[in-house]
Amino acid sequence: MPVDRRQFIVSSSAIAAVSALDLRALLAAAQQPGPVPAPTAFTAIRGTVGYFTGNGGTIGWHVDKGGIVVIDSQFPATATICLNGLNERSGSRPIDYLVNTHHHGDHTAGNAVFKPVAQKILAHVNVPKRQLEAAAQAAKNAKPGSPPPAEPVVANATFENTWREKVGGETMALKYYGPAHTGGDAVVTFEKANVVHMGDLVFNRRHPFIDKPAGASIVNWIRTLEAVVADHRKDTIYIHGHAGPKFEATGGRADLLHMRDYLTALLEFVRGEMKAGKPRDVIVKITDPLRGFPDHGPLVERVLSAACDELAG
Repeated sequence: MPVDRRQFIVSSSAIAAVSALDLRALLAAAQQPGPVPAPTAFTAIRGTVGYFTGNGGTIGWHVDKGGIVVIDSQFPATATICLNGLNERSGSRPIDYLVNTHHHGDHTAGNAVFKPVAQKILAHVNVPKRQLEAAAQAAKNAKPGSPPPAEPVVANATFENTWREKVGGETMALKYYGPAHTGGDAVVTFEKANVVHMGDLVFNRRHPFIDKPAGASIVNWIRTLEAVVADHRKDTIYIHGHAGPKFEATGGRADLLHMRDYLTALLEFVRGEMKAGKPRDVIVKITDPLRGFPDHGPLVERVLSAACDELAG
């Protein structure tokens, strides 16, 4: 667990727009609760490294006198809260690197907030491609007359297999282990602090999103988790992309191996159902909890569909 548990909570408030010309609508709106803002928190982990929770994938950060790194950017509202908090810590110095662990919107939609102060946005080479593809598809699916989706802010620096550089008093290393959660997941290691950001390679005790259209591989995801554990020390602290409501956004190697075992059990379960002659449309509707993984709750169609696709392919 984190050595330093200093936290501060910052919450944003939503503003409801109502018509001043319709008194009845105004009175009705006054009786309705507004949208609940996502609670946000900064948590120090070890050395100069910590994490930020809000709305979307967990943001990692490194701040010292010589360098600033932000890993992932959530959505614009909480990205703004995160940037303001980092500015308080750093004296509003420019950010050396904004790293995107992969292309999904809950990790990259806040890029526009950080872009004006980030000297480089860094990601695996497949990430900008996937962002642009997703934006094009969103524009294609937009309803007639609706405003066009915002143009994605993509990385202006990429890597293929490994990347390593000193940032202030830290050394940051990125590695691509092959397709897993997507076809472009970066594992980010802060070597001095011995802290690793896993992006969405770890959903701590909750069903993951397995993005098969974007190149995901459950089999290689399993191998990746084993390889990450082998590449790091026993006392490494890992930042998870997401966590179940009763679980932490950080943990140790046991959490990575638990995720590996979940994915293994998922494939074995679906393989058994297919061998038993059950059709896909029946398998994907199974809701019994996966045996041995009650914390994840009932099975959901998205993981069963991904497993069916991989085994059928």
